Amino acid sequence: MKKLKQRWNITSNWQLLIIFIVFAITGSTAAYISKHITNAIGITKESMSLWLYWPVRLLLIFPLYQVLLVLIGTFFGQFKFFWEFEKKMLYKMKLGFIANFFDNKFQ
Repeated sequence: MKKLKQRWNITSNWQLLIIFIVFAITGSTAAYISKHITNAIGITKESMSLWLYWPVRLLLIFPLYQVLLVLIGTFFGQFKFFWEFEKKMLYKMKLGFIANFFDNKFQ
């Protein structure tokens, strides 16, 4: 746990617990919402091949998860941590322009 706390630059076990809870809630929520979205637009396991259904669902979950992570993190008082986490992820995926856009808009 020490290495993780150092890597994420956090000091308390309480903050670490909150961060883990946010990750858990966000993952479950993104999967739940994506299922309802795909069903609403007519994409179901029965209507298409599973080889197509799961990639489509994952493509929907991924951006939904990113947005929910910051929103739920904010709700738990951890906006700064999760926004920095998102920016690192966006830069690693060569999508840093998205982070720059929001940083410029809200500063």
